[in-house]
Amino acid sequence: MVDTNLMRGLCMIAIALFVIANAIQYPIGDLAHAGPGMFPLIVSGILLVLASISVLQSRFLKAVPFSFNVKNIGLLLSSLIGFVVSSHFVNALLGIFVMVFIAGSVAATYSWKRNLQIAIGLAIVALAFQEILGLHLGLI
Repeated sequence: MVDTNLMRGLCMIAIALFVIANAIQYPIGDLAHAGPGMFPLIVSGILLVLASISVLQSRFLKAVPFSFNVKNIGLLLSSLIGFVVSSHFVNALLGIFVMVFIAGSVAATYSWKRNLQIAIGLAIVALAFQEILGLHLGLI
């Protein structure tokens, strides 16, 4: 039997190592003058530590059988596709709402109120990024 906690940790380790391998190809600089490789290196280093803790923790916890739900994976992928299509043809704000409402159907209990709150929160964050940081996100 494959343990879910162990698989989760191993997948996170693989992702962290992939990002680290790519981040070191960019100039890292130092903390005073960070290069483009600094941020992904720090974030993936933190992920590597957390993933290692997860792998170690899986050795001491009761094993949880690994399950693979194709329907949920399909819904999550379709939410990302819905975001891209909505953002391309209308705007990214609609894309956020489409993504949240499709991905929210994966939850054990569906709540349109919860999905609306999450979508509004994400829209506010995206608008703040656009206004404060001056990013062009195509929100409006």
